[in-house]
Amino acid sequence: MRAIRFDKAAASDPDTQTTTKDFFQDETGLFRSGFWSSKLGRSDMNYLKNEMCVLLEGEVRITSQDGAVETFQAGDTFVIPKGFKGVWETIKPTRKFFAVYKPE
Repeated sequence: MRAIRFDKAAASDPDTQTTTKDFFQDETGLFRSGFWSSKLGRSDMNYLKNEMCVLLEGEVRITSQDGAVETFQAGDTFVIPKGFKGVWETIKPTRKFFAVYKPE
């Protein structure tokens, strides 16, 4: 089996609010990884998966349903667990690498 190299130069699509590019998905479809970018914006979160995020650029604020607030910037790595509910705010245009596991 050959390793999959992450493309650090992956670019955003200037014509869309968000861009997602999958680089790998396993044969079960339960695990995948790739690149995601977003312009400024806000979205509600109801996570049905576990996701590890590595911010390449930008800044985001995540507010949980109980009001806890976390801010992440370029260079930060964090996990959003399955079952998390809250709000994702893109404060500065953001690029991230992600790895997602969605248990059945």
